[in-house]
Amino acid sequence: MKNLTTLLILFTSIISFSQNITGDELLEKAIKFHDPNGNWETFKGELFVTMETPKRSPRKSKININLPEQYFSVIAKRDTIITEHAVHKIDCSVVINGNTNPSEELKKKYSLNCERANMYKNYYTYLYGLPMKLKDNGTIINQKVEKKTFKGKKYLVLKVNYSAAIGKDTWCFYFDPKTYAMEVYQFFKEAKDSGEYILLTGLETINEIKMPKNRAWYYNKDNGYLGTDILSAKK
Repeated sequence: MKNLTTLLILFTSIISFSQNITGDELLEKAIKFHDPNGNWETFKGELFVTMETPKRSPRKSKININLPEQYFSVIAKRDTIITEHAVHKIDCSVVINGNTNPSEELKKKYSLNCERANMYKNYYTYLYGLPMKLKDNGTIINQKVEKKTFKGKKYLVLKVNYSAAIGKDTWCFYFDPKTYAMEVYQFFKEAKDSGEYILLTGLETINEIKMPKNRAWYYNKDNGYLGTDILSAKK
């Protein structure tokens, strides 16, 4: 009877905690799952990503991220076209099929510019740095954690907004209530039924960080499929 009472108290405390967990507490648990040794802040490594989209040939990218040196590059190949965008601190460079000084016509046709280079840097470091990137300045964590069922599975959901200087989108991150693994995220724009949701499956461990292996993108409004990014630690 004594053992039963102890188990009941333990079970009740677990239930109570899951109901009262704050946004900051949930984020810390998720980071502990994905980056247990705190390696993201000094991340230096290569990612190989294949992007598959309907009615188009795959785009294969080699991504180099060196956070301490503030360096980023992505070399992307689709069919016979190979483009490279690189950012080192405030400097940037672009290359197409080995040509380090492309014409203005080529730059325009293939969006070879510093704006695109920085967009790629922000895009890849944000997505592959999640959930650790939610600790960045300007991130507003909603302390009320919601419980939602998405695609038939129950999740703890963290709602995130950003300061005006960063963006207006609202993001929701879905975590497994037992492991705290990030399995879905979703963003909404100001317009009704806007935005997308991303289903995450599998894990690829790079520099001891557990990153989602597959990211499948869909529209919120009609579940329309957009494409899948497939991550690998090796080419």
